[in-house]
Amino acid sequence: MSLNGYILSIDQGTTSSRALILDHQGNIIVQKNYEFAQHFPHDGWVEHNPLEILKTTKDAVNYIFNEKNINPKEISVAGITNQRETIVAWNKQTGQPVYNAIVWQDRRTENFCEELRNKKLTNLIQTKTGLLIDPYFSATKIKWLIENVDDAKIALQENNLLVGTIDTWLIWNFTKGNSHFTDVTNASRTMLYNINDDCWDDELLDLFKINKNILPDVKNCADDYGTIDQSFFGEKIQIGGVAGDQQAATIGQACFKEGMIKSTYGTGCFMLMNTGQNLVSSNSQLLSTTAFNILGQKNFALEGSIFNAGTVVQWMRDEMDFVNEAYEIEDLAHKSQNKVQFVPAFTGLGAPYWKSNVRGQISGITRNTSKSDIALAALKSICFQTRDLFECLLKDTALNRNKFSLRVDGGMSKNNLMMQFLSNILQVKIERPVNQESTAVGAAYLAGIQSGMYKGVADVEKLWKTERTFDPNISLDQADQEYDEWLKTIKGLINNG
Repeated sequence: MSLNGYILSIDQGTTSSRALILDHQGNIIVQKNYEFAQHFPHDGWVEHNPLEILKTTKDAVNYIFNEKNINPKEISVAGITNQRETIVAWNKQTGQPVYNAIVWQDRRTENFCEELRNKKLTNLIQTKTGLLIDPYFSATKIKWLIENVDDAKIALQENNLLVGTIDTWLIWNFTKGNSHFTDVTNASRTMLYNINDDCWDDELLDLFKINKNILPDVKNCADDYGTIDQSFFGEKIQIGGVAGDQQAATIGQACFKEGMIKSTYGTGCFMLMNTGQNLVSSNSQLLSTTAFNILGQKNFALEGSIFNAGTVVQWMRDEMDFVNEAYEIEDLAHKSQNKVQFVPAFTGLGAPYWKSNVRGQISGITRNTSKSDIALAALKSICFQTRDLFECLLKDTALNRNKFSLRVDGGMSKNNLMMQFLSNILQVKIERPVNQESTAVGAAYLAGIQSGMYKGVADVEKLWKTERTFDPNISLDQADQEYDEWLKTIKGLINNG
């Protein structure tokens, strides 16, 4: 491996834009993130301002260069990772967005999705894309934009409309409009990309009435994505790696072998199992998706999504004023004396339930219920939902629970109380890495592979190190008993919702 230079990693997430500089060992030299506004114009609608996303990203990069007095000339290559299904549409002549970004959490297209299900199109879409019909994915969002936004209609008529996920929006802007690209992992989350044939699918494009010309060209994860114009940071910087956030985290966790699993606890929670070169079709409402395509090695994954994880902590901090800082939730939860159940379905339920219209519930409240009880129930709810996903993985792969360990990352993985409960309820070893910014690290590794800093995934595997492990300290019977209570609660909510 070449040891020259640093890697710039841009991690554009659902609630903040983050920039990091890493050395060749994957150590973070400096990082900075800026939060940006969340917009909720109607119930179930979630939007971002694309210009604010671009600005906060630029500001974060400029900050880290200045903070450590790093010259952009020292950057060998840049990687980008992003919130995946979120869609931006813009006018290529003006460079202006035609509408706010429609976020992956947005549920406005549920009625259209229901029409597609009623037309018995689930199997067609799942066979081609590995995905289920849901507002979560990009296709129905794009269709909504084209049909409902006047500026989008005009730009389309004038052949000036471009569409993409957030990685595409950033790349297009940073390259001054010279690169309209995405990678295979982001493309595989649109419900328009055939993951078997690795191409935009003409039948699906016709179904959603979307012109292929407005979509980006699709590249491998480690590839040439163009050059960041020197007007941004004073020097030209090659973009060499791109992946959607959960696939990037899979790479950052070095889950390159079949059967390895990671779970990321950020805004949402996302569990991915590497299924190797086998495209496994789930019978348990999980998603089949592209894990990565690196130097000709293409691996698939099974994925389960929990829509609300870190957002639950944010809710307790910002709306309920339980704590001043997110990390204080752990101490608060430690004080719990009473049991309540919390189903945090703020924007519906993801896998394996896929219930868009269900909303959250706290049950079992008595006069003695305290903030700490709700805080503990909130943390446990994320673990229960993780077990929902884990049980599905076991069913779909017929693998033994005892053969697994789970690699975790994301902000909530720093919560020791939650991680111990997660180990207990799953009955598996939890492995937390030294570097928990797995998403940004994964994007950096991809860029490093493209630049020649790493020869391939074998070099990256050597860099992964464990910070702490958590082993179950209760029996499987005890875990099952507590999990059964969760299942009764969530089934009752769904049946009554």
